[in-house]
Amino acid sequence: MTVNFPQLRAFLAVVDAGGFSAAAAELGMSQSAVSHAVASLERELAAPLLVRSGPVRTTALGEQVLPHARSALAAVRSVRELAADDARTMTGTVCLASTPTVCQGLVPALLGHWRASRPGITVRVFEGDSEEVERWLENGTADAAVLIDPPAGPGVQLAADAYCALLPRDHPLADEAVVDLADLEDDELLISPNGCEARVRALHGLAGLRFTPAHRVRDLATLIRMVQAGLGVTVLSEVSRSLVPPDLVLLPVVPRASRRLVLAGPRSRPWHPAVRPLAESAAARLAGEGTLARS
Repeated sequence: MTVNFPQLRAFLAVVDAGGFSAAAAELGMSQSAVSHAVASLERELAAPLLVRSGPVRTTALGEQVLPHARSALAAVRSVRELAADDARTMTGTVCLASTPTVCQGLVPALLGHWRASRPGITVRVFEGDSEEVERWLENGTADAAVLIDPPAGPGVQLAADAYCALLPRDHPLADEAVVDLADLEDDELLISPNGCEARVRALHGLAGLRFTPAHRVRDLATLIRMVQAGLGVTVLSEVSRSLVPPDLVLLPVVPRASRRLVLAGPRSRPWHPAVRPLAESAAARLAGEGTLARS
C-alpha cells in the first residue's frame, strides 16, 4: 500500500472545504486533479472515504482515517516549517479558531499585529461556539485557538475579560460607574445560550440572585438590537465593547467576575511550528502595550 502526501492533502481539503470544487480552489488545483487524488487514495485503501451524493461527507472509514491524515500532514508541515524557522524565515498558514464575540472584539487587533510582526505567516480564522473551538483544536481542524478559561498549560493570556451590563443609554442606571446585578432584577434578562450563559448563571449565583432569562438569543447582533429596542438588558464581557453602538452603555457589574482569554495550541499533539512565534509576538505586544482587548 502506498499512501502519499498529495492524496491526504486532497482528502482533507475536500472534508474541510465541504466539496471538491471548494477544495480545488483552496489548493489551487483543478477539480479533476483533486477528485483523482482522493480516488487514488480510496483505491489504495480498497474502500470509499467520502459519500459523494448530496453534501460531501465522510464514510465511517473516512471518519477513522481523518485524524491520522491530519497528524500525517501536520508532521510533514512541521518538518518543512522547522527548517524555515531555523533560517529565521518562518512561513506557513495557521488556522485560528475562536468564538464569535472574541473574533469580533479581539481577533482583528491580533491579525493586524501579526501581519506587521510576522508577515510570512498567514492566519485563517474559524468562528464557532466554545465547544466547537475546543473540538477543532483537538481534532486538527484548527492549529491554534483563543480559549476561554482553559486548564493550566502552555499559552499566552491575552486578556482578563471582565463581565459588564449592557444597558440602553436612557436606562436609570446608565450613568453609574458600576452596576450591582441585584439592581437589574426588575429588567428582562436577555442571554446568549452558549458558554456565556453558564458564566452569567454563576455570576447570579455569586450575587444570591435567581437566574431567569426572558429570552435566549444565539446571535450577538440580535442580542444587541433587542437591548436597543428596550426589550431588556444583558451581560456581556469587556471584549464586546468595540461592538457596542452609541445608544447603549457597557458598565462593570458587581459581583466582579472575569474570564481568561488564552491563545494556545492543542494539548494532545505537538503545536504547529508557526503558532509559537505568533504566541511570542502577542506576548511581546501585551508586555509593551497592555491588553489587546483594549487596543
